Amino acid sequence: MTSHPSRPAGVARPARPVADLFSADGRLTAIPRRPARREALLAHLAETLFTPGTDYREAEVNQALLTVHEDFPALRRHLVVGGFLARTRDGSAYRRQQRPGSPGGAIPAVA
Repeated sequence: MTSHPSRPAGVARPARPVADLFSADGRLTAIPRRPARREALLAHLAETLFTPGTDYREAEVNQALLTVHEDFPALRRHLVVGGFLARTRDGSAYRRQQRPGSPGGAIPAVA
């Protein structure tokens, strides 16, 4: 693999803004495949669509995610697996999580 001529070997590519992932009408053009890019998107979605400390029914989560992309089940799964949303064991309620290392610490998981 060759390195980019304007970037020394071992220097990471600068992060592109999350806004690049959205079309002019505010819809997500695609769910990123690269983990770091997808994580930045998920953090953005969690912050903009879900209020900390509020419990959401699955239908409410689906509706919020549907406003940005038709594959809301994949986005919901990524948010839960990535630790951005906590889900009750029975899947009836979701809550935005504070990720470790972010200001405020971790919010206790929903019972």
